[in-house]
Amino acid sequence: MGKTALILIDIQNDYFGDKNGKFPLVGINEATLKAKTLLEAARKNNDIEIIHIQHVFDSDPAPFFGENTKGVEINSEVKPTNDELVIVKHSPNSFVGTKLEETLRSKNVTDLVIVGAMTHICIQGTTRSAAELGFKVIVPKDAVATRDLEFDGVIVNAAQVSASVFATLEFGYATVSSTEEVLKTF
Repeated sequence: MGKTALILIDIQNDYFGDKNGKFPLVGINEATLKAKTLLEAARKNNDIEIIHIQHVFDSDPAPFFGENTKGVEINSEVKPTNDELVIVKHSPNSFVGTKLEETLRSKNVTDLVIVGAMTHICIQGTTRSAAELGFKVIVPKDAVATRDLEFDGVIVNAAQVSASVFATLEFGYATVSSTEEVLKTF
């Protein structure tokens, strides 16, 4: 691997039912603990860049992640330290309208480990863009979360949503692995 960055996407309070979040996800607590494990390992390795992505809706009223709300805050389990970069975004893809690519290039990052939420939206969008921009991407499947979806009267449970996304990402955009496997590279 080249120089690595750990990208933590949208691990924010509105996704947590136990924090009275407005948009709770299935398995967010477990995924956050895995992300925390990766974050703690990255903090011990000065060669790994750490970047937190925080989604803030710029509409008023916001459906969730409203500006200056408790729900928009990054969850305390993975709270950034003062020296860790937080990039605010307003769309699902973390590269759109942000300085994420510029930041990664300026730090000579070639490899990304992407964790957080939601699997089918922000994780997928950011992963695809990262691969198309030439970054090598790993997505630890146990460190991301999503929710059940409904389309045209069909309910798709969160596990199936994630499996579908991981299958497409693994086909040409990323390596889908586990936290345990990623830790071996840190």
